[in-house]
Amino acid sequence: MKIKRLIMVVLVGSALFIVAQSGFASGSSETPSGTSGQPVHITYWQYFYQTKVDLVTKLIQQFNSENPGIVVEQVNFPYEQYNQKVAASIPAGQGPDIVNLYYGWLPIYVKSGYIQALPADFNAAYFKQNFYPFVAESSLFDGKYYSVPIAVRSLALFYNTSLFSQAGIDPNMPPKTLQDLATYAKKLSKYDNQGNLIQAGLAMQPDGQGHVWIREGLFRQFGAVPYSADGRKVTYDSPQGVAAFTWYTDLITKDKVGYPNFATDDVTAFKAQKAAMNVDGSFRIGTLKAVEGLPWKVAPLPTYNGIASNFASYWTNGIVEGVSGAKLDASVKFLKFLSSPATQKEWLTAIGELPATPSLSSDYTNDPIISVFLNGLGPAHATKYVDEAGQRKVMVDAVNEVVQGHMTPAAALHDAAQKEQKIIDDFWK
Repeated sequence: MKIKRLIMVVLVGSALFIVAQSGFASGSSETPSGTSGQPVHITYWQYFYQTKVDLVTKLIQQFNSENPGIVVEQVNFPYEQYNQKVAASIPAGQGPDIVNLYYGWLPIYVKSGYIQALPADFNAAYFKQNFYPFVAESSLFDGKYYSVPIAVRSLALFYNTSLFSQAGIDPNMPPKTLQDLATYAKKLSKYDNQGNLIQAGLAMQPDGQGHVWIREGLFRQFGAVPYSADGRKVTYDSPQGVAAFTWYTDLITKDKVGYPNFATDDVTAFKAQKAAMNVDGSFRIGTLKAVEGLPWKVAPLPTYNGIASNFASYWTNGIVEGVSGAKLDASVKFLKFLSSPATQKEWLTAIGELPATPSLSSDYTNDPIISVFLNGLGPAHATKYVDEAGQRKVMVDAVNEVVQGHMTPAAALHDAAQKEQKIIDDFWK
């Protein structure tokens, strides 16, 4: 999506919203506090996810109590509307002071002028001391750092121990290799008398975590490097990339162990015990723990030829362009509070997302769930997106072209590489 077009469309459609929300406007339109002895007011935006809203509310209360000269206010929007609200409000001077964003959106946010570079104390040494290397790499744009996270994520294999037992598979012996995974998936799949799938051996949801499992997991395991080191060149259109992509799509088209949107989607199918296995993220831990009677465990992503690879991602926090003076100082203080070890531990307990500070991982070595995801961060890569939504769609569409019989895996992957390269080239023009 072209940035200018997005801003123009959303500005028109959101005019009424901006007026209605003016009470929550960024302090950039207010007199900076501190000069009159009044508390500094700053606003924090994140998308609506109940457990996150509840925890941030609690954290803000704690921060406000510990910092009587600062008042932080939280504002939330539905995920589907979030980027539209940002695109409409920040250019109009009606946005937040601190904005929560998916790391893959950062290039567009910077190029669009939504967020500013962090102050000098957020330097390379700070990131090296406090975060995983992929966080520093993904937060750096044109030589400057723009955001800091609370938590990070990785992928693992979720599996239903009861369905394993029913199929004669030891629930304490999850698949360790991709070959094992395919074998297990076939054995765990069930069909009705007409041959229709009624239990997926492996959920196959490319618009869930499937597209990133392909991109940073399977491609690398089969020997393909998905992008050049600077992220500006698509390189997965290779014999190795085709082999990886074919392996994935064959599970749908030939082995028929699952298909996109089976039983609504992968998460719903797994929760309903209609899918025996699913590749999903650490952020799903809290959701599955809340499902009464669901027997599940997690295992590392299966390897291929001894190669392990994973996908890392995170939501992060940036300071909005134009925030300055006392508001900037307050925003920096709140960012450091959000990214502190104490907040990261509380975030893991309440949300299920992993600490972004490597040194904290030793606290969870005996946790049978958390340790799996933390270990997955070692061989993980965070894709250097320039347009996460557009690039995601390219890979999802490629899978669908094969599933629908319109293209061979090789042709679909070649087409995807050309489309994604155009997205990247257009961004950097």
